[in-house]
Amino acid sequence: MALIELDLTAQPEPSPRRSIPPAYRYRLPGLALAAVLLLALGGAAPAGPTVWRYLGAVPAVESGGAQSRLAGDRVYTMTVLGAERSATAWQVGDPPRKLWSVTYPARRTTPDDVGFGGADAHPAGDQVLFTDGPATTAVDARSGHVLWRSPVTVGALPGNRNGLSITQVFRPGTVYDQASGDPGLLYFSSTGEPHTEPPVRTEVHGVDLRTGADRWTVALPGSVNVLPAPGNDPAVLVVASDRLDRIDGNTGAITRSVALPKIGKVGPTGGELAGGMLVVRYGAYGAAGQEVGYAPDTLEKRWQRAVPEVLLDPPGCAGVLCAGPRTNLEVLDPATGRTAWHAPATVDLTVQSGYVVEVDIDSGNPVRLVDPATGATRVDLAGWFGGITDDVELPLVVRRALDAGRSAFGVVSGGRVQLLGASAGPVSDCTAGARYVMCRGNEGLQFWRYRAQ
Repeated sequence: MALIELDLTAQPEPSPRRSIPPAYRYRLPGLALAAVLLLALGGAAPAGPTVWRYLGAVPAVESGGAQSRLAGDRVYTMTVLGAERSATAWQVGDPPRKLWSVTYPARRTTPDDVGFGGADAHPAGDQVLFTDGPATTAVDARSGHVLWRSPVTVGALPGNRNGLSITQVFRPGTVYDQASGDPGLLYFSSTGEPHTEPPVRTEVHGVDLRTGADRWTVALPGSVNVLPAPGNDPAVLVVASDRLDRIDGNTGAITRSVALPKIGKVGPTGGELAGGMLVVRYGAYGAAGQEVGYAPDTLEKRWQRAVPEVLLDPPGCAGVLCAGPRTNLEVLDPATGRTAWHAPATVDLTVQSGYVVEVDIDSGNPVRLVDPATGATRVDLAGWFGGITDDVELPLVVRRALDAGRSAFGVVSGGRVQLLGASAGPVSDCTAGARYVMCRGNEGLQFWRYRAQ
């Protein structure tokens, strides 16, 4: 069988999404029911009757490729209709209402194609970027008219004027014969085509989100990591085998560049953003090596540290700078690269609204919210079995089971879990934004407005 290497090429994607189950229809009619819920929720802070309001439902599309995305005060539903995708925009309100529908060609796949996930929607200013695997279709957010299509992923940069896409150029004759099953390293293009050699060059494109035309292109030799820079300025970070560049997202100009010398005989093999720092890796992932931290705005080198070998069961640290193994899980200070505190061996780590979230590796339930600098408990999440907030910058909305399939909801506010309300019936596949909760229930996709106090 073939050994697949995750090379330096990385596609721009939205921040990882955390979805977990349910909700339905519920209004707090009086103090008696509020008291019952408070007892059921084991110490969550009480809330007034205005913090939770059922708005209504929209029909849920029942198909194998159905997806939905809550984004601000809109929800987008997507499904496959033969050779086409169908996407519908709904305004979340009291009641929710349909805005428009659009169809566009679905990505054609074969059993040998690399999986890129299902359909999704990413609002970007006046446009909505619908992704179907690696392909992107841009739609006017007001009218639903298709503006342009791309065979590769296009991600929006801050400001929503320009997007970012990546393509690779391979030497002819290097496409991998999947029927052969020959062993060896594989390198994948932006469309998922496997090759037996790394690309000759990688092209980074700045894309006009209104027209889909390239505003600029920067060609770099070989394989690279491309990362949207943190912050409000449209900028791109590129980790190559010999240097680190910061590119202006509006013009394509290289505004900063630093050399990445070898450490011993080993050069850079990849890079990622963690804890607000750009971390460049030397040596194969999982093997012993070195990591070097750079400030993503100035590209100033801040620290260098040895990395231990972790071949089996490495800890999951999404957005958190950490070092394994699990039996000695260290959370590092991004500014210095030194150990700040130790996390339990039974958790993975992620971030949410300024906290580090410890997530139980067996159940997937959030355990507690901790101070990112010290590891001290800030909010105990015992009894809540799901965090459903989409955006890592927003307060965490949590869920727990009640009787008859119903669910109760709370939001982390003021250093505690504030009780919001509950569903009137069984629900699943819940997600939350800044003001709304959406769940799949008996009536379709159901919506509540919530308010943290």
